[in-house]
Amino acid sequence: MTLTTDQIRPDAAGTVTPDVVPDGPGAPAETRRTTSALHARDVFALVGAGAAALALTSVIFGRVLPFDGALGFTVVAYLAFMALYAVLISLDENGAVIRARLAQTLVHALAFLLLAALLFIVGYALWRGREALPHLNFFTEDMSGTGPLQPLTEGGMLHAIVGTLEQIGISLLVTVPLGLACAVFLNEVPGRYARFVRTIVEAMTALPSIVAGLFVYATAILALGLGKSGFAASLALSVMMLPIIIRASDVVIRLVPGSLREASYALGAGQWRTVWTVVLPTSRSGLTTAVILGTARGIGETSPVLLTSGAATGLNANPFDGPQTSLPLATFTLVASPEKAMIARGFGCAALLMALVLLLFLLARVIGGRGPGQLSRRQQKRRTAASLRDLERMGSQAYGPDPSGGRPDGPGPEASAVPPPRAG
Repeated sequence: MTLTTDQIRPDAAGTVTPDVVPDGPGAPAETRRTTSALHARDVFALVGAGAAALALTSVIFGRVLPFDGALGFTVVAYLAFMALYAVLISLDENGAVIRARLAQTLVHALAFLLLAALLFIVGYALWRGREALPHLNFFTEDMSGTGPLQPLTEGGMLHAIVGTLEQIGISLLVTVPLGLACAVFLNEVPGRYARFVRTIVEAMTALPSIVAGLFVYATAILALGLGKSGFAASLALSVMMLPIIIRASDVVIRLVPGSLREASYALGAGQWRTVWTVVLPTSRSGLTTAVILGTARGIGETSPVLLTSGAATGLNANPFDGPQTSLPLATFTLVASPEKAMIARGFGCAALLMALVLLLFLLARVIGGRGPGQLSRRQQKRRTAASLRDLERMGSQAYGPDPSGGRPDGPGPEASAVPPPRAG
């Protein structure tokens, strides 16, 4: 039945009784209410405030005051837009709605500003490196036999690519197990020592990169005599990445509901089993994000690599012996050159570094992108097969062996000896 508001009438006794209109053919059409938060008057207010702000700013900069510059024009135009938008909204809405609309506009403007800055950085690096990136030798050769006056058809960044991959790979092998284990310790073993460790980790998140490089240089190179190498650079990057991974993982694991742990303990699982099968799988997506944050902190550093590994123009695939260059260090060295070809190679290295970070991000999303309880197709097939095996096993325990004897042609001669199950 469909009720309309204009059909509600009070009867003689004063009781409100609605008229019932049956559904079906001939029933009056219902008026649908829109649930969208954006209305036509809002669009008109935005467009009008934007046009008026541009016109007013143009008059101020061109006629009234001797101002110039794109940055000043943009700031004044935005402030004028916010003021005019507030005035237009106040014609139809109250104060609470005005504040909400202004806050929403400010948030969207900040998001657009950050997106524009990111696109500008990526686009600028790609544009400045467009002369070096199309050449295949840029990816397959090193700079051992290339001078600053050589054209872009000679030399490449293979040595920097290999160095970056090896250094960040070793750093991840060191920091991921240690970082996750420390985060689990901070959450599962509370106490004074855990609070002390959390304080140290929070302090190390703001550690300058040059301090990390000097620490590894003093301990691993001077004290232990390891020598400058890619492995020493990996240790310096690990010192920087470890507190980031620990801090982010600690926050993520702390968000796991306590009811899940309690349910695991109630089923008889121990603390280690609960952490391995409940806590870590539940927070897998967040832990992946923590690893991405740590990787992004370490993969773009220059000074620790320069102190602990040094610079090299040739390919060195052995991270434990000899200097090894990374992409950030090669970018820093090449961009400082006055030659246009070297500067183009430097911006090409920057574009390669951004592409490498994007690749690692996509790989991490594939590994930890599924939420807790979501299974892949292969896992679903294995789960289905295991359920069928459990069903057959429970059926054989309840009713005895299969009467067919495992043959498709029917029951065997011993089927008559098996009595049927009794009800109840």
